[in-house]
Amino acid sequence: MGRFVGNENGNTLGFLTVLEHPEHGLFGGYLVLNTFGRPLEFHCTAPIKANRAQQILYGPTLHAFLYGDQIGRTLLEKAKAEPLLVCTDREPALAIREHISAPVALVLPPKEEGADVNRERPPAEDGNAGPHLQTFGVGRNRLAVDRRAEDDRGRIADRLEDLGESFDLAEPFLRIREAIEEARQSVRQ
Repeated sequence: MGRFVGNENGNTLGFLTVLEHPEHGLFGGYLVLNTFGRPLEFHCTAPIKANRAQQILYGPTLHAFLYGDQIGRTLLEKAKAEPLLVCTDREPALAIREHISAPVALVLPPKEEGADVNRERPPAEDGNAGPHLQTFGVGRNRLAVDRRAEDDRGRIADRLEDLGESFDLAEPFLRIREAIEEARQSVRQ
C-alpha cells in the first residue's frame, strides 16, 4: 500500500503495529527510525481478513498468525534496514520473533506509580501484558518480551542504553496509525 525509504544513518529501530478496522480488516504498518527519531523507511499493508476456514483451523493462534506471520513478516521482509530491535504495541505481533534475528519488545503503557517495573507480571486485567510475558523497564519505557525469548531482555536493554530517558518508544506508533489512516483515506478517494 505505502512505502517511504530515506537514508540509513547508523543504528535503526523498527516499530510494527496492526490496526483493526471493523469493515476492512487488519492494516499493518512498519516504521524504521534512526536513533534520533527520524524516519528512514515506512511500509504498510493492504487490509487482510481471515477467512472462516482460517478462523477454524488456527483457533486461538489466529491473531499471532495474522499479526506475526502474515503482516509482520511481510512488512519486515520489505524493509532494507536491519533494526537493532523491533518494537510493537500489539502482543500478537510478538510472533514475528521466530522469523527474525533482532529482538522484539512489546511497548507497554507507562507503569503505575509505586509499581516495580522489573518484576514478573501476573496476568493483566487490561490485556496489555499476558501471563507469558516478562516485563522490565529501560529508561522511562516499560517493555515486555515473550518468556520463550527471555534472553532478548538483556539484548534490548543493551541496545537501548544510549537512548536513555529521551526516547519515547510509544510515540512512533501514533505516527504509524496516522500514516495508515492517511493512506487508507487516499485510496478511497
